[in-house]
Amino acid sequence: MTQVVLRALLIVLVAAGVANAQTASRRFATIDALRQFPGFYHLQNILLRGEIVEDGKRLVLRADEHDIRIVMGEGAAAKKGLVEVRGVLFDVGRLEPSDPRVTGIAEGREADHWPKPGEELILRVSGVSEAQTATTASVRSVTLEPWKFDGQTVTIVGNFRGRNLFGDLAGSPNKSKFDFVLRGTEGALWVTSLRPKGDKFDLDINRRVDSDRWLEVTGKVVHEHGLVSIEATRLKLAAAPQANAENDEPAVPAAPLQPVQVVFSSPTEGETDVASSGTIRIQFARGLKEPSLANLVRVSYVGAPAADAAAATLPFALSYDAANRSIQIKMKQPFESFRTVRVQLLEGITGFDGAPVTPWTLTFSVGN
Repeated sequence: MTQVVLRALLIVLVAAGVANAQTASRRFATIDALRQFPGFYHLQNILLRGEIVEDGKRLVLRADEHDIRIVMGEGAAAKKGLVEVRGVLFDVGRLEPSDPRVTGIAEGREADHWPKPGEELILRVSGVSEAQTATTASVRSVTLEPWKFDGQTVTIVGNFRGRNLFGDLAGSPNKSKFDFVLRGTEGALWVTSLRPKGDKFDLDINRRVDSDRWLEVTGKVVHEHGLVSIEATRLKLAAAPQANAENDEPAVPAAPLQPVQVVFSSPTEGETDVASSGTIRIQFARGLKEPSLANLVRVSYVGAPAADAAAATLPFALSYDAANRSIQIKMKQPFESFRTVRVQLLEGITGFDGAPVTPWTLTFSVGN
């Protein structure tokens, strides 16, 4: 078996181990993160740390001067003191008043007073367990209680995940061009300030093939705008820990899959005098499943013979930027002057959540 095949197999096994240990559906977060990125966490299984307190007739989970309303599900019971709470987040404004999932959390409201997306967040709790105050820094503890480590220098170990290539986190700190995600057996955070390069390793933040590596990161914890990151001062290779594969998460309620829309393109529709060597960039409302792009993006001249659409496609290189939810099309040859170009996204491309991408067409005209 060749070295390339062996490494590819190792990537699959490592990814499977981490996914099983953390479970693909559970996201470790803070209340601040839920409020900053409600669309990302909507209908996701969440694990949070905090204290359950009464607020009038309602229960809320409170941590780091933030709180969120909670509704106890079947079999769940509140506990006093510091707890870990598991449940599904509902951004009520993203549901319709008639949606059956509203039952038990937000029923009784009139449709004309329905909240907007992000205005009302409710966590339907499936389990509560006692938690010990974090004293040792790890990806898990820093992710769940970043306020306890904010500004401190820590050393933690995690799996290199590139520039959020696997959609582990909701947003990016945009601190440096080499920002990357570090994921533990539980939880994930950003690493900034250092290029992932050192003794016997040079990792590419845009390639999934490097995600079989584990790193030991030393740096200062930064907690701001719902994101947790480490301002790294030292990086070195580390061994992957043994993962305990358990899955105790409840099923996430089925959500209607809203089609993924294009939100921006450069050039824009109908633009004229576009440079012949220009690069085409298309941004989407949500992230994509990168493999679904294969053979479903076409660039051609308007007026080209339609009998063989594939043959009429102009040659180009396609790259996907997961952090910015965008694709970049770089032509292998300059466009011919004064030609009208058509870019097509065909049916079959899917979002990271399995939702279809709406077929889309862009036309523009090339200058001299």
